[in-house]
Amino acid sequence: MPLHAAERTGVGAQAPEGAEVLFDGSREMLDEKWTYWKGPRFASSLPIKWKIVDDPVDDGTVLMTDDPVAAGGKYGTADIVTKKKFRDFRAHVEFLIMKPGGNSGVYLQNRYEIQVLDGDKTKHGMGAVINETESPYDAYNGLKKWNSYDIIFRAARFENGKRSEKAMVTMYFNGKKVHVNQEINQVWGGPNSGIDGGNDGGRGITDVPGGLKLQCEGHDVRYRNIWIKELDLKSAETDIAVE
Repeated sequence: MPLHAAERTGVGAQAPEGAEVLFDGSREMLDEKWTYWKGPRFASSLPIKWKIVDDPVDDGTVLMTDDPVAAGGKYGTADIVTKKKFRDFRAHVEFLIMKPGGNSGVYLQNRYEIQVLDGDKTKHGMGAVINETESPYDAYNGLKKWNSYDIIFRAARFENGKRSEKAMVTMYFNGKKVHVNQEINQVWGGPNSGIDGGNDGGRGITDVPGGLKLQCEGHDVRYRNIWIKELDLKSAETDIAVE
């Protein structure tokens, strides 16, 4: 069944065969599979200070981006990242923003940000490949409702140590295809943002795998149902049907 089928994307989509669940709502899985990203602005300490709280909509528990060191939008101070690192993959992430202007972000390979930002419809806004695409804001379900990103990502390719093909992404936002074979040029936000952010203004991409990262900006954003399936995409194509 192709990825665009409704039951394969969107809120509530379950991990397919061969995928790894990265967060199931439990403190145990958070500690087992995630850690802080110790970038240049890192200011927190293990164990992870983000909280496990009741799901505000459904049964179960979810993850809340609550770490006091990030107050005032200080990204990079308490971002969490998977311990496992990835190249090509398909990922599913569900998020819910509690208050107007709530801000977080999903980082692919701890480099490329898919923005989570209520109220912003610009290239820096909700659902954008940050600063590189328009915001597909019309696909957003709104405050206090669960939203989902389904992402197929192909890492940058290198020949003789130099980037020969840029990273590429296709993404579904709440089941709607919003980005198709979108090339990603650089890491935005400087060294506090992610891997390679401090290399040549974010353009010095390296051939190093990275984890899936969630950003803490001092806002109340919740996450649940996060899973990933590693892929090996030989050609520069992410608009593919996968089971």
